[in-house]
Amino acid sequence: MCKQLEISRAAYYKWLHREIPEHELKNIELAELIKEYDERFNHILGYRRMTSWINHFNHTNYSKKRVHRIMQKLDIHAVIRKKKKTYRSSTPDETAENKLGRDFYANAPNKKWTTDVTEFKVPGTQKKLYLSAILDLYDRYPVSHVISCRNDNHLVFKTFEKAIEANPDAKPLFHSDRGFQYTSKVFKRKLIEQEMEQSMSRVGHCIDNGPTEGFWGIIKAEMYQMYEITEEASLRHAINDYIRFYSTKRPQDRYHCKTPLEVRNEALQSEIIQEYPIPTNKRIEKYKEKWCA
Repeated sequence: MCKQLEISRAAYYKWLHREIPEHELKNIELAELIKEYDERFNHILGYRRMTSWINHFNHTNYSKKRVHRIMQKLDIHAVIRKKKKTYRSSTPDETAENKLGRDFYANAPNKKWTTDVTEFKVPGTQKKLYLSAILDLYDRYPVSHVISCRNDNHLVFKTFEKAIEANPDAKPLFHSDRGFQYTSKVFKRKLIEQEMEQSMSRVGHCIDNGPTEGFWGIIKAEMYQMYEITEEASLRHAINDYIRFYSTKRPQDRYHCKTPLEVRNEALQSEIIQEYPIPTNKRIEKYKEKWCA
């Protein structure tokens, strides 16, 4: 072997019996953690969340660059989902201004809620399941969610009723797109009865409801990696269980590695509510400087 590699036997034995430096031992230990977390969470962790989760659960302080470098060596990366979006037009009964105005920051629970409906294809069939959810912008906690075989008014109304049942005193700004369920007179009346102010995205501006769109993206990127989905029953279970995982087991950097449910419970049980400002996104700021002057 030494002859083929063109190295001396003495050099090989020196390397074989060398004392491994502490830094290299730490890298080996970190590499094992990375492989463990990648397998445990079915390849949904990129280097940023991999760093946060390893540091949070193991009380370590590894840097993102170090984790990224080792993940590249191991050829470990998060799965990437191709996005395909279709739109359907409708004639609205009631519309509202975009009062949210892309201000996705809330300083307390139940100040701003956003909602939407997304679809999932049932494997091996032509059927679809529809998921309706309401997110609180303070903690990104799914206040309520409902799964149905039909994308109709009943789906949205039931989601809203579940949210009110869990938060009877809530009077948030309620933001949605201009889907036919949200523009109906019946839904408008429900909001008025609950003393909620309605806000709607502008036509063709999905970013006006960015947090909910982002939530759909997270589910569809991670859920299919974490669960074996073969038919409708397993798809329903995967959706419900992933939302439970997202709410109670998935720490987020913005909330100092706390889960949405932890952030929500702390806020609801405390007299002084901790604020979590949205970090500045340098890429978005550069885009605004160039195109929104």
